Amino acid sequence: MTEGHLDNRRRKFWGWGFADTGISEADVHALGSMIHGKFGFPIQDLAPAPEIGEIELRSPRVSPPDSLAGICAADTWARAEHTLGKNLGDFARGLDRKFDNPPDFVAFPRTEQDVVSVLDWAHENDVAVVPYGGGSSVAQGIEPIVSDDYRGAITLDLRHLNQVLEIDHESRSALIQGGVLGPDMENQLRPHGLTMRFFLQAFEFSTLGGWVATRAAGHFASGLTQIDDSVQALRVVTPKGTVQTRRLPADGAGVSADRLFIGSEGALGVITQAWMRLQDRPTFRVGTSVPFTDFDKAVAATRALAQSGLTPANCRLLDPTESLLAGASDGTESVLVVAFESADHPMDTWMRRAAQICADHGGRVSAEALQGKSAPDAARTGAAGKWRDFFVRGPYYKEGYTRMGVLRETFETACTWSAFPELHARVVEATTKAARRECGDGVVACRFTHVYPDGPAPYYTVVAPAKRGAETHQWAAIKQAASEAVLAAGGTITHHHAVGRFHRPWYDQQRPDLFASALHAAKSAVDPGLVMNPGVLVDGK
Repeated sequence: MTEGHLDNRRRKFWGWGFADTGISEADVHALGSMIHGKFGFPIQDLAPAPEIGEIELRSPRVSPPDSLAGICAADTWARAEHTLGKNLGDFARGLDRKFDNPPDFVAFPRTEQDVVSVLDWAHENDVAVVPYGGGSSVAQGIEPIVSDDYRGAITLDLRHLNQVLEIDHESRSALIQGGVLGPDMENQLRPHGLTMRFFLQAFEFSTLGGWVATRAAGHFASGLTQIDDSVQALRVVTPKGTVQTRRLPADGAGVSADRLFIGSEGALGVITQAWMRLQDRPTFRVGTSVPFTDFDKAVAATRALAQSGLTPANCRLLDPTESLLAGASDGTESVLVVAFESADHPMDTWMRRAAQICADHGGRVSAEALQGKSAPDAARTGAAGKWRDFFVRGPYYKEGYTRMGVLRETFETACTWSAFPELHARVVEATTKAARRECGDGVVACRFTHVYPDGPAPYYTVVAPAKRGAETHQWAAIKQAASEAVLAAGGTITHHHAVGRFHRPWYDQQRPDLFASALHAAKSAVDPGLVMNPGVLVDGK
């Protein structure tokens, strides 16, 4: 097999990316000028980014045994890097040099047997274990917040389990280790002409195991969008033993064992390997962006596309405010980005029909699109290109927003098409009121990240002036108002951001009580000591 890149570059201990790369101060100033120019929000002087020498962590409560010491680290950088996730509160606390819940040490297993040994030791010594992929959680899914009923807490970082182990060309699938980052996985698949085609926004710093554990949603905006659909079989190490499921294209034999662990967020075990369904790398592409002056008509066009059977690879609707933020329009129009791709055949016919649907609903469609064509590099130019660039750089901008005193955070949901008008109205109203109450001003933008025949996945962005030192409290109040509106209108608390600890209050309201009891029982069966990521999905001790 092709060797993967062993990730030895040091990652930031508080922000996004590698320590030696990231957004420049010039980029942050340009971002601030854009926000001030478009919304009039005050921009503060940039707060200095933290240095590792400024970080003080509590003393470790436990140490690794001699048998594990060779794969463990307890230095300040390793512990700080594995403390915070990547939501606004995490960036604000990092900027304030507050790392209140560090792991006592970090284990970096190099084999599955290392994983087994770590879990055995943790179970025997009453130490909580937090599985860690790329650290891109926005829901406090990787922060070691545990009660005093545990002797301590450690992080299990799978970055060295990063290989494509086997490829089954006939079945178009591959056996892949759970700790591989998205780019490394694709680099190993590329020589074989294959791809997972799963490009979420956190692709650069998230892992296959993390995608499966959090039920991530990837590149395709319609059809098979979530990681569930790509999993063929799993191998999971739990404190009670190892689970290996069977490779099958489909299975009607009772409750799916795979589905128990897909979305388990490290609360049931550690995903060390997975057989994943792949695709041939696409060679035919066509796309366009369609402006709409009426948002409701744009929604109707998007619904018609989702129900047409065309299954576009991209079908993302940006409302006027989202379009303005991304530079895709002047804020007076919505923009629908549509694209098709295939490794087998030209997509002109699909593009023609999609363009006609958009035109029938009042969209301003280009002549090329109506002919089933697209302008050269359509995905990287015009409105679609501006939105794509803004989307790709989004994670890097997060620390910049925090440093210049701008509250910028997102939340997402999914609902039926019939429920969307009321949900959207209630969510925008509640969120805007909360932002203006907490921050004095604020705007709420919306886009559809994914669409299905029965409903969309609306994704909301909040931008508001922040009070330095109070960002976490401001966002908590806004998030509570938004989440209550989402649940009241019939939406889910998360479409692809996972539950973690941050979404637990609303997840507990959403899930049926009997299911919660069944999940507790399942956890007790595979994790009798309740050491696996306590507080995520179900309570610990």
